Amino acid sequence: MSGVEALPLYLDHAATTPVDARVAAAMDDCLRQEGTFGNPASPHLYGRRARERIESSRSQVARLIGAAAPDLLFTSGATESNNLAILGSVRSLGRRAHVVTASSEHRSVLDACRQLEREGHSASYLAPDAHGLIEASQLEAALRAETVLVSIMHANNETGVVQDIAALAAVCRRHAVALHVDAAQSAGKLPIDVRSLGVDLLSFTAHKLYGPKGIGALYAAPRQRASLQPLLFGGGQERGIRSGTLAVHQIVGFGVACEMALIDLPAQAERLTRLTQLLWHGLADLPGVLRNGHATRCAPGVLNVSFEGIEGESLMAGLTELAVSSGSACDSDSEEPSHVLRSLGRSRELAQSALRVSLGRSSGEPQVQRAVAAIRREVLRLRAVAP
Repeated sequence: MSGVEALPLYLDHAATTPVDARVAAAMDDCLRQEGTFGNPASPHLYGRRARERIESSRSQVARLIGAAAPDLLFTSGATESNNLAILGSVRSLGRRAHVVTASSEHRSVLDACRQLEREGHSASYLAPDAHGLIEASQLEAALRAETVLVSIMHANNETGVVQDIAALAAVCRRHAVALHVDAAQSAGKLPIDVRSLGVDLLSFTAHKLYGPKGIGALYAAPRQRASLQPLLFGGGQERGIRSGTLAVHQIVGFGVACEMALIDLPAQAERLTRLTQLLWHGLADLPGVLRNGHATRCAPGVLNVSFEGIEGESLMAGLTELAVSSGSACDSDSEEPSHVLRSLGRSRELAQSALRVSLGRSSGEPQVQRAVAAIRREVLRLRAVAP
């Protein structure tokens, strides 16, 4: 990844998303002696005050996804939530089981499923179509008598493609199979109501919506929470499912971030959708440019494009005024091309030439125009010097 100070564009992932000032102020109160600094597991006054702040924050976080507060478990982030949902659901059964996911999922889902395979379970990996979509009929055809869990993400973290979760949930309900959804990229950006969607488990994280890094949540419907096996053992915090002293400052920051995101969601979604279209229209006439993922069923603010004949690292190296990436921040140390783009049928060369641009609260038309000008400059320069 490349970037400089005073970035014109923010990415909505761990590398660059800033903590909002209001979130930081709430967190600061929990780090000072005169604030809410106690251990929420302690019975004394300071512990009780901390516990009250946590439960208030739990309600704030739960409201963002239409959940009841008791159904929300705090974790260290979406990766832990995904692992807890997948491994915890299957291991608790005490028998060999089958899970279904998609080949375009985040690594924390794919690797958890592969771990289950190493433990003797089986997994099916659905291939999305050329636009990145998984159809309900495709999911239904993959289910077996021993299938116990389906894990499909809401909005893809690289392409922004949004799945029809309600339709997939309906298939799961007909077959009495639990549905887990990774909503790290969509929570706070798209409307979510877990109960109306029929979701059993849903993972999300704070840093994708201007909260602190290192804190996330897992929604678990009561019927599913009762059968979750813990990954961590110790003090029995979080209803005995996720042991460990709760980080009060991070949870409070998470709550404020969720409350702000819920208030701003309609206006921000409309604004970011418009800016993403403006960004794409500014690049669409470049020779050999391809948009990765569905053009309309996409989370606001995410654009992923490939440039034929352009080496991605060379392109990013020239974009010193932008913060852009070639894929997921979690895969930034890998030299392999994006598994998400490869799952869409893109060649290795096109996957390696991809650029992921993500717009945020600080992005406006002037920043988008600067980004368009910079990308066009570098693409045309590289084409001019290419053999």
